[in-house]
Formats: sequence, C-alpha cells, structure tokens
Amino acid sequence: MLAQKKIGILGGTFDPPHLGHLKLATHFARLFGLDELLLIPSGEPWQKATNITRAETRLQLTKAAAIDLARAFLYLKIPTQIGVDRIEVDRAGASYAIDTVKALRERYGSEASLIWLMGADSLMTLPTWHSWRELFSQVHFAVASRPNYELEGEISPEVGDLLTRYQTLETGPIENSPSGRIYLDKSLAVNLSSTKLRNHLISPFSAPIGAEQIPSHVLEIITNLGLYKQSS
Repeated sequence: MLAQKKIGILGGTFDPPHLGHLKLATHFARLFGLDELLLIPSGEPWQKATNITRAETRLQLTKAAAIDLARAFLYLKIPTQIGVDRIEVDRAGASYAIDTVKALRERYGSEASLIWLMGADSLMTLPTWHSWRELFSQVHFAVASRPNYELEGEISPEVGDLLTRYQTLETGPIENSPSGRIYLDKSLAVNLSSTKLRNHLISPFSAPIGAEQIPSHVLEIITNLGLYKQSS
C-alpha cells in the first residue's frame, strides 16, 4: 500500500537558521517529492547550551527562513507546501523528538510517510537522543553528508547497527512506507554550522556575513533586533 502523504520534518534549534538548512530541505523535498515540509524550531533543546536565543525569537527567525525557502521552491518549481510548526515551542519542558513525531503521527495518520531530515553529524549522535530506538516506529531518516563526518569510517557500534538494520539505498522504501528506514545521501555536503555562524556574528572583529550563509530575511531580522551581539 502506498503511503498517503510524504511529510518532511526539519527540526533544530535554528539559532540561527542558515543556508545549509535551506539546501538540505530543498534537496530532500525534490528527491522524495514531499507533499509538505515542516520546519520545527525546538522549544527547550535539552542537549544544547543554556545560552540559546529565546524560543519565540528563534521561531521568528525560522518563519523568515521559510520565506526564502518558499522563493527557492517557487523558482525550482518544487510544489512542496512549507509550514513552520510551533509544536515544540508550545510544549512545556524539554523538547524531545519522540514526543514531536508521535504528535505528528497522530496528525497525519498511520499510513503517511514521515521523514526526519538531518545531517550526518546528527545521525552520529542519534543514540544520545531520548527514547531514540522508538523513533524508528514513527519516522524514516533522510541523512545528508557533512564534511568531517564520515559514516563509512569510525562510527559507534549503535550507529553501525542502525545502518545495518535500517539503511536503504533506494528512495522507494521511504516514499512508500510510513517509517523505519534510513537513507544516506552523499550528493549534498553542506559545511555550515549555526554555532560557528553565531560565534562569527558575536565577534566584533569578524567580517560581515552575507546571504550566501544566512537567508536574507533571517539576516534582516538579526540586524534589526541586534541579535548575537556581545554584551558590554
């Protein structure tokens, strides 16, 4: 039975959103022919440092990034519908992916293909996520390669076992089933990091960052709100 819908999920702190996020979203939206793509900023990311930007501001930045992403989809004739979901911002307590995907499964039904989009660095840390083994009963994982994260070299036994059990070399098993597979894509390698960009913005001696790293609408909000400035 074919999946009813194909829903892409791109979660993260988005502090700030950058072109790597947009390139990853664009690539997988086209590859899988996604019906919808959800950008989901975390509310309280329990594995991140405590000095992250407040959730409502990161939500605002994510909505700005969605404007640039929608323009890219229009230009590339990608019909995927884009949404910014505040499900984790509104949920009290730590933001766990398992809670989010269970809620999305209830929303879209048992037959929809839910595809969590991520970089290889996130897959490497997946065994540290809360209730991570349970995720495979709820979603697929589409993983884009990242420089300096070699999934064919030294990986943890847990990640190696995941790839042995769940990896598919074709997109079909992900498009046509609800959950439980991993697709590794080596054609996209984005070397951008929110942490590095944030540190760059904080430094008073750094060169200006342009739209080739941070989407123009996001950069405009960062400038207008004076975000990522060193406190005096």
